[in-house]
Parts: sequence; structure tokens; C-alpha cells
Amino acid sequence: MPRYRILHKTVYQYEAQVAASHHSAILHPRDMPYQECVDFRLLIRPRPSNIRQRTDPFGNQITQFSLQAPHARLEVLATSSVVVRPRLIPPVAATPSWEKVAASTRMPVGAEALEACQFAFPSPHVPVWKGLEDFTKAVATPERPWLETVAELNRKVHAHVSFSPGETRVGTTVEQVFTRRKGVCQDIAHLMLACLRCLGLPGRYMSGYIRTKPPEGKARLVGADASHAWVSAFCPGLGWIEMDPTNNLLPEGDHITIGYGRDFSDVSPLSGVLVGGGEHIVTVGVDVHPEADPA
Repeated sequence: MPRYRILHKTVYQYEAQVAASHHSAILHPRDMPYQECVDFRLLIRPRPSNIRQRTDPFGNQITQFSLQAPHARLEVLATSSVVVRPRLIPPVAATPSWEKVAASTRMPVGAEALEACQFAFPSPHVPVWKGLEDFTKAVATPERPWLETVAELNRKVHAHVSFSPGETRVGTTVEQVFTRRKGVCQDIAHLMLACLRCLGLPGRYMSGYIRTKPPEGKARLVGADASHAWVSAFCPGLGWIEMDPTNNLLPEGDHITIGYGRDFSDVSPLSGVLVGGGEHIVTVGVDVHPEADPA
């Protein structure tokens, strides 16, 4: 089984001294059916005056810390070791029609389906936008199998939006991304979620990484060297199946999950509030490399 070592370094350089700051970090890879975090370490400079761990409503592990002494620079280095197993993808014929999945969301049966239905509703970065109806309904033909439908949506979103760093910001809307046809992995994931939810299908935002150097003979995936975003869609009886519309694929063993939520606002890697500081420059670097499994 592949085992990866992940280094995620974030540096904030402030224009002026920050008197105090409070931060939340979602950088701890979560345990999933297909992955296990075997080691995690977080180094923060300057040293925080206090730090604590908590789990959010989605099960993501959050580190909260405060700096009470004046500082002009903040450095956060997360080091992880994660074992990844292949995702299981069912055959298309084993999935019900997309209409049946949408109907099950309206009348959920069982704890898993009830938990999943919250991801079928609008969220801060993925509001209802009726402009997507024609785009999605061209794919969601009557009685089409759910997996075939969502995989085709994945391909269609990939073809519609070009990966273009620097064209968007955190607050760029789904409508703007769809109209301009440019964005980064976060924008493309939000558009994919909007399409799923337009059909009444649960979809959640996945935050994590992809390996920096691909296996020999395989193309380098878009999103390496930074945090990556993709989506997962729910089907009763089969659970969550992941899709990466930025790279037009269904993740297998190259994606490492940090957390998931309704959209980016639930799983921002590092956020906070400051007293002072003025303008600031943020530098983020990510390296994901295979490592030998000691077992």
C-alpha cells in the first residue's frame, strides 16, 4: 500500500507588527476507509501562547492556537505520514438511476443517508443558481445510472473550466466561474458541487493533496505542490464516490484527504483573526512524496 510523507508549509509575512492573533488549522489528515494517518506533527513559529485540539461537526480535526506576543511573521509547518489504499469504484450497472438517488435524499432512510442529505443543500460558496439547470439536465437524462451521470458531469465541468491560477479569489462565485470558464481547483470543485446539488444529489467538498511526482509513465496531476480540492458524491448502499473535475478522473491512490465539508469555508487549511499587521504576503508550499513502509 502506498505510504506518503507530506510537508505543508505556510508563511505569513506582515507589513507591520501583529499585536495578537487567533488561528484555526485543518491540516491533520483524517482517517478514512481508504487511508490512515500514522504520524502528524505541527510546528508553529513563534510558539503559541496556547493551543488546543477539537473535532468539528464533520469529523475534521482542528488545531486552534493563539499568539499573544507581537510578531511580524507566522510560520506553520505540518508534517504527516499517511497510508493510502485504493478506492473501490462500483460498476456503473450496480448503481440506481440518478432520480432514485435524488429521491432518497428527500426521504433518507438510515443514519448514513440522513447524514449525507445535508450536503444536498446550498452552502456559503455553493448557493442555488438556476443558470446551471440546462447544463446539468443535458447530462441527467431520464433513468440514467447515477455513476454514469456524475462521471459525465465530472467530465463536462472539466471541459467547461480551464485551470487558470490567478484568475479568481476565495470570494469568486460559482456563476462567475461558469461564465468566465476559468478557475483553480477550489472553483472547479464548487462548480461541480453546484451541478450535483442542482439535481438534488448530495456532494461534499474534499480538501487535501495529490502526490507531487507521479509514477513513471503517468502525467503530473494539476494541483500538485499546493492544497488540492475535489468532490465526493453519495449513493445509498454504495456510500461516497470521489471525483476530481480539475483532472477529469476518479481518484484512486494519489489523493490524500485532509478533511471535507459543504464547501471551502468548512475546511480552509489555515484561517484566523489578527490585531494589527496591515497588508501581508502568504507563501504556501506542499510536497507529497512516497516513502518506504516500515512494515
